[in-house]
Amino acid sequence: MYKILTVEDTIRVPPKRFGEDLKKAITAEFENNTAGRIDKNMGIILAVTSVDQTSEGKIIMGDGAIYYNVTFDILIYQPVINEVVEGSVTEITEFGAFVNFGPMDGLVHVSQVTEDFMSYDPKSAVLSGKETKKSLKVGDDVRARIITVSLKNKFSDSKVGLTMRQPYLGKLQWLEDDRKEVKEGKTEKKDLKGSERKGPVKKDRRGGGPRPGRR
Repeated sequence: MYKILTVEDTIRVPPKRFGEDLKKAITAEFENNTAGRIDKNMGIILAVTSVDQTSEGKIIMGDGAIYYNVTFDILIYQPVINEVVEGSVTEITEFGAFVNFGPMDGLVHVSQVTEDFMSYDPKSAVLSGKETKKSLKVGDDVRARIITVSLKNKFSDSKVGLTMRQPYLGKLQWLEDDRKEVKEGKTEKKDLKGSERKGPVKKDRRGGGPRPGRR
């Protein structure tokens, strides 16, 4: 889930940026040092959207830079359990598929790809269904749901688990094929009903005129 948060921080602006616009220099320094990093409480810090307030700068003895206390808005991404995401398959292994969605990757375990049993072909790096014959390979676009999240300070230590076994999830091409099958099925049913209405209409004599009264 993407969010915009208001935060406060002290930003060091080096002498080489003294001639630049102050807000642009502060934004560049913050993004150079912080953007792309993971905060376990906030999520992945992506960018500065606006600098709202800047204090008077301070110079520290022995350091030619100026330090500013700054309030600004930042764009972050925080993966949330049950969030539905779309992305592309970046790697296929015998234990599942890695999917890139936005700023990070998640793993769809082989047991969470489909209801079908999926086998791995190491030569072509493809997961294939035993009964459905569905296949999943690098570059396929998919829709998945986040089921586990473990954020650490490093991307290599962070893990996000995904599933594609629930309704309306999976490879986008599979979903499109399913929609076409449903649409064709409805069309055939409609045609069948229409054909039943063709031909002579039989009258129900039981409802035909007034019934004689009892004596």
